[in-house]
Amino acid sequence: MSLLPLTIATTDYDHFRDFRFGLVKAEGIDVNWLTLGHHECFARFTANREFDASELSFAKFATQVTRPDSDVVGLPVICSRLFRFSSFYVNKKSGIRTVEDLKGKRVGSPEWAHSAAVYMRGWMHNEMGVRLPDVHWYQAGANAPGREEKVELNLPPGVTITRVSDKSLSQMLASGEIDCAIIARPPTCFLEGHPDVVRLFPNYLQMEEDYYARTKVWPIMHIVAMRRSVVEAHPWVARNLYNAFLESKRRSLERVFDPAVSRYPVPWLATYARSMRERFGEDLFPYGIEENRPTWEQMLLYTYQQGIAHRHATPEEIFPRGIMTKVII
Repeated sequence: MSLLPLTIATTDYDHFRDFRFGLVKAEGIDVNWLTLGHHECFARFTANREFDASELSFAKFATQVTRPDSDVVGLPVICSRLFRFSSFYVNKKSGIRTVEDLKGKRVGSPEWAHSAAVYMRGWMHNEMGVRLPDVHWYQAGANAPGREEKVELNLPPGVTITRVSDKSLSQMLASGEIDCAIIARPPTCFLEGHPDVVRLFPNYLQMEEDYYARTKVWPIMHIVAMRRSVVEAHPWVARNLYNAFLESKRRSLERVFDPAVSRYPVPWLATYARSMRERFGEDLFPYGIEENRPTWEQMLLYTYQQGIAHRHATPEEIFPRGIMTKVII
């Protein structure tokens, strides 16, 4: 039987490595894997659908999968997930000391549909009493000017965004033109030690640990999205891909926990990883729907509240029907 040729585009993740290098096979599929920067994956898949499956920002995915005529569907495979309390950077001269101080302030992010910012805006709006219209929002490239929104928006009442094309958020934060930036990658001004730019939450690690213990939400930044036409023509493809991604991740975690050799150039990594099992359980990086339900539901709510998703979808609606069918032997 001939194999179905499929092109997958992602950045370089260890938990995809064995699948990407062909050490793990997806039954019935001949994979052509393109290793690209994640922003290139986002842009080319969103604009042109150049790949059969692609890494995609969850925020941008939420827009595309909830369109009335959506031509994409997700796999419950997580490329990247990170807590984001470390992503608030403020100019000290703004007088911002707490999240409540952001009311009435100028806050920037690289895009409105920027997953890191979506999570933190949702936290502010739903848990901290800083509603979306309470802030003057700005959009610009993080460390270089010219970045633009990649998906259509339907902003909530009272929310406006000032788009700046000739300056970066880093430049504006350092000069005081904005008071705060919510950015996944630290702004250049912070990395270069600008005296006025600091993290709003220097105790972010403790905040993130407490947040997870309370909510069981571990924010998902990027997932794998597919062209819906592929799944409709070949319904078996989604589960076979999922199985291969799952096995590749299992092998990656096996390497992380191996104390015999230094598989990664990080001291005490295996010891630290074992301590994380006390907090996250046996699988430190779960895929699947039910395994991540609080996180899927939260992000689908936040993207809808913020005018990114076209409707308030459920996790079951954004993945292929039956993809998590149990097989018990």
